[in-house]
Amino acid sequence: MRRLLRSFGSEPRPPAPARSAFDVRLSVGIAAVMLVEAAISPQVGLGSPSPLLGLALAALIHWRRAHPLLVTAIAFGTTGVLEGIGLAIERDVQDLHSMAVVLMLPYALFRWGSGREALLGLPIVLASAALGMASDAVRPAEVIGGFGVLLVPVALGIAARYREAARIRELVDVRTNERLNLARELHDTVAHHVSAIAVRAQAGVVTGANDPAAATDALRVIGDEASRALSEMREMVRVLREDDAAALAPAPRVEDLAELAAGLGGAPEVALSLDGDTERLSPAISGAVYRLAQESVTNARRHARGASRVSVSVSVDDDGVRLRVEDDGEPTGRGAAPRAGFGLTGMAERAALLGGTLTAGPGPERGWTVAATLPHGGLGTAG
Repeated sequence: MRRLLRSFGSEPRPPAPARSAFDVRLSVGIAAVMLVEAAISPQVGLGSPSPLLGLALAALIHWRRAHPLLVTAIAFGTTGVLEGIGLAIERDVQDLHSMAVVLMLPYALFRWGSGREALLGLPIVLASAALGMASDAVRPAEVIGGFGVLLVPVALGIAARYREAARIRELVDVRTNERLNLARELHDTVAHHVSAIAVRAQAGVVTGANDPAAATDALRVIGDEASRALSEMREMVRVLREDDAAALAPAPRVEDLAELAAGLGGAPEVALSLDGDTERLSPAISGAVYRLAQESVTNARRHARGASRVSVSVSVDDDGVRLRVEDDGEPTGRGAAPRAGFGLTGMAERAALLGGTLTAGPGPERGWTVAATLPHGGLGTAG
């Protein structure tokens, strides 16, 4: 219990909304109700001090979010003192039933106060309630019921507090996942275009002296790839801006691998093989296969030494889809570690999120091989 109290007491204040016109209308409405009750009640009357106390409490309601402990201490401290005076003189000095509005303050204390403020304010609330029950000489059953009623707003405040905290944590998790997804998409997309630019630039340098037309062709491809990379980066940045609507472009699918392979000029060439009904794949699975193949091809064109060919094979059957990307570059050795960087990590995470697996390592004889398996039952699949 002590550990629980210590943990709650260390909690900071949750973010509270700024005071609004609603708070003003609420305070004015409460004050009006108290004045009406005082005017029509034969036991009170407008000349009684109770209406003045009620008006003061109504004004305090306006500050319940910004200063929950101070407001609660003033309200319950004042009513507690008056209950004590009434107990001493054997006369009820608080006659307005509408003063029950003070029950809003324990809710505010536990909803918007810090843990320390809530623990400091609760004894004041309980002490004031105890004095009130003592002055009214209530029976034990009524004491239990009274404290039960008093603790209801406390429980509601705690529930609302932790519900909001859970919602904030959920939003943080969603934003974190979105940032990771955007980072992965940015890496997969831009790295592909930059790799193509680097390959064509190297080819242009080699052939430029003897074949100016080849150098011109390389510059044209570089310009096209740079334009595509810039366009895709702008689309991703636009998603992050609240004042612009994201373009509703279709997500890449397995069928788009043919266009990807055809658009890659220079060495190594990319050979694509599709086997099975790719149309049965869900958008999530199909898009993941495309991105995994794109990243694998980008890595092969960037890192495979002496490679002349990159083979991309996609096979769909009743169990799922299998992707295999391998190049014929120089042997890397059985004990070679996977290439460093965020690419392989992001690829493995993408496959794991969809219930699949991904392995990468030296090929059986030459080059590098990436193999991924994704089930039909991954996220977003249709039954």
